[in-house]
Amino acid sequence: MITNKLAMKVFGTTFVATMLVPAVAMAAEGEAATGGVAWQASVGKALGAGLAMGVSALSAGYAQAKIGSAGAGTLAERPEAATNIIVLQALPEVIVLLGFVIAFMINSAG
Repeated sequence: MITNKLAMKVFGTTFVATMLVPAVAMAAEGEAATGGVAWQASVGKALGAGLAMGVSALSAGYAQAKIGSAGAGTLAERPEAATNIIVLQALPEVIVLLGFVIAFMINSAG
């Protein structure tokens, strides 16, 4: 359970950006099949791709800041945990990679 209010907001916006924004952008692709794409659909796709990438990068940065500060304290007490801390520090980068893939999918659709 997430107890920090800022963490809940970051998680919520990340969820919205990576799950709901692509659905809206893909719906614009259906309009393209019926004729020309309106400029509003192109703007919506660009905003959706930007949100997917931007919010995922911000949330990964937030997670890495928290993990890094906790990891520094852990390494001061237990230097043998360095490998685990490095792995935990690298895990949030998956969020950025998923945001990049979603942004690419949105831009390449239609």
